[in-house]
Amino acid sequence: MQAMALILRFAVVCLLTSSVWAVDIFPLSEVRAGQRGVGRTVFTGTKVEEFQVEVLGVMENVAPQQTIILARLSGGPLAQTGVIQGMSGSPVYMDGRLMGAVALGFDLAKEPVAGIRPIEEMLRVAPEPARRAAASPPLLGGLRDIATPVAFAGFTAATLEQFGPRLRELGLDPRQGVSGGGRPADAMGDPAKLEPGSMISVQLLSGDMTVSADGTLTLIDGSKVYAFGHRLLAGGASEMPFASAEVLTVLPALNSSFKISRALEWMGTITQDRSTAISGLTGQRARMAPLEIKAGGHAYRMNVIQDAVMTPLVTQMAVSSALEATERAVGSTTLHVRGEIRFVGGTVKLDNVYSGDVSVAIPAANGVAAPLNYALASGFDALKLTGMSLDISTVEERRQMQIANVVGPRYARPGEQIELTVYLTGPDGAEAVRKVQYRIPVGAREQAYNLTVWDAAQANAAEFQALAGVPFRSAEQVLDRLNGQRPNSNVYLRVVRAGESYQVEGREMPSPPPSVAMILGRSQPGSENTITQRGTQVAEVEIPVGENMVTGSKTIQIEVRQ
Repeated sequence: MQAMALILRFAVVCLLTSSVWAVDIFPLSEVRAGQRGVGRTVFTGTKVEEFQVEVLGVMENVAPQQTIILARLSGGPLAQTGVIQGMSGSPVYMDGRLMGAVALGFDLAKEPVAGIRPIEEMLRVAPEPARRAAASPPLLGGLRDIATPVAFAGFTAATLEQFGPRLRELGLDPRQGVSGGGRPADAMGDPAKLEPGSMISVQLLSGDMTVSADGTLTLIDGSKVYAFGHRLLAGGASEMPFASAEVLTVLPALNSSFKISRALEWMGTITQDRSTAISGLTGQRARMAPLEIKAGGHAYRMNVIQDAVMTPLVTQMAVSSALEATERAVGSTTLHVRGEIRFVGGTVKLDNVYSGDVSVAIPAANGVAAPLNYALASGFDALKLTGMSLDISTVEERRQMQIANVVGPRYARPGEQIELTVYLTGPDGAEAVRKVQYRIPVGAREQAYNLTVWDAAQANAAEFQALAGVPFRSAEQVLDRLNGQRPNSNVYLRVVRAGESYQVEGREMPSPPPSVAMILGRSQPGSENTITQRGTQVAEVEIPVGENMVTGSKTIQIEVRQ
C-alpha cells in the first residue's frame, strides 16, 4: 500500500509539472550576458513582428524573490522610439525557447534597454482565483515597470487632469484621445486568433465611455494566458474582460513612446493580477455591472468592472466627465443627483443636492463614488455590484443656504417643550427662517445640554468617526449605514448632554440602566462595545430646507433646571 501511495504521489507530481511547464522554456539559470534572441510584438495592425534582443546581464533580488534580465532591444521602430508602452508582455525567445517578457524600462532612456521578466516568475501567477495580493514593490532606481498606457475615450480633458495624479499613483499612464474607440461586439471572439506577441486590451469600462489598459500576450497555454510581465493594479484575484486589439500606430515621444490601439473582439477574462504578471482564461466572460448616467439631456450607457479600487474611481470619473461635458464648470450651478446603486444583497438609494460656483461636478461625482467605495471595501459577497442608475438634473443658479444663527432659551425644565429658531442666509442676501421644537426629557438631570444645528456633511462625518473601527457583521449593516446617510438639503438639530456614551455593536446606547452600564464599562479594549466621554446624543431632529444645499453649523447651550 505504501509503495502504491508513493507511485500515485509521483504520478500527481508529474501531471502538475507537465501542466505548469507545458511551454518549452529557457531557464534563468542558463541566461548569460552576450546571448542573442528574438522578441515578438505588434508594431502596427495585428501582425506580430520580431525584434532583436541582446542580453546584458542578470539583476538578482531587484525586489523580494524577483530577478530581472537586462537586455538591449533593436529592430522595427525601436531605434527611434526606445522601449514602447504597450510592449509589456512581449515574449522573448532564446534558442527557440521562451525566456521571458519585456516588462521594465528606464525613465528618459536614450536607447531601448529593457528589463525582461523571467518566464518562471510569470508562471507562478496561475489563472485560478486566489487571495488578494499586495502592491508591487519598487524596483531599482530608474528601472521600473513599463507604465501601462490607459486610454480614455469619451472623457473630457478636465476629468483626466483632475484624476491623473491618482491614476499615476496606481502605476497607470492615463491618455486621452489615443484610443481608436473600438467597442467589441457582445459575442466572444475566436481565441485561436491570438498568439504570443498579440496585442490585448483589458477593459475597465466599456460603452459610451471606455477605459482600456493595453499590453502584450506573453504565453498561451491551452485556455490559459499570461501577459504584461508586471502588474496592472496588483489586485490579486480579479475579474477583468480582455479583448484582442490592433495597433493603429506607434507614437515616438521624448518621455515615453506608446502604441495607439483599439479593441477588436472579446477574448476572455483576466483572473489574476500580480506583481510579476497578469493571467487569465480565454472563452470566459467577465461579469460587469451596467452603469447608466443621465445628465444634461444625454444618456450614457456603460459596463464597469468589479474591483474595490477601480470601480469607484472609474465611476467617479465617468460621472464627472458626463457633467463637465454637458454642464458649465464655472458659474452658479445646482445639481440634484438621484439614483441607486444595486448590489446582490440590496440597494443604496441616492438623493442629494450639490451647489456652488466652480466645479460642482467634483463633489457630485464623489457623492456617488463614496458609498460605492464603502460597500465594495467591506468585502461581503452580498455587496457585489449588479448595476448603477443615475439621473442628474441641473439648475443654473446657486441654491445654497448657510446656517447663520440659532436662537433659543437659556434655561429649561425637565419635560418642557422649547422652540429654537434657525436663521439661514442664501445668495444675494436671501434669508430663510426655520423653527423647530424639542421637548426636554422628563426626569432629565440638572445639567447643560448642547444643541447643535449643522449640515449633513458634518453630521455624517461625526457618525462615521464615532463608529470607526467597529466591524460590520453583515452586508445588511453596511446597507443600513449607507441608506441612513443624511441628504444635503436638510438641517439637523443634534441634542447632546454631558456624560458617558456607550456603543453596542456600532449603535449608540444613551443612558442605559446602571446594571447594563456596569457590564459595558467592563468591555475589553478593541471589542465592539465601547465607552467614551464625549457626551451622549439624546436626540436628532431633521429640518427640511427645500432643494437647497445647506452648509455650516451653530451651537447653543441650555441649562436644565428644576
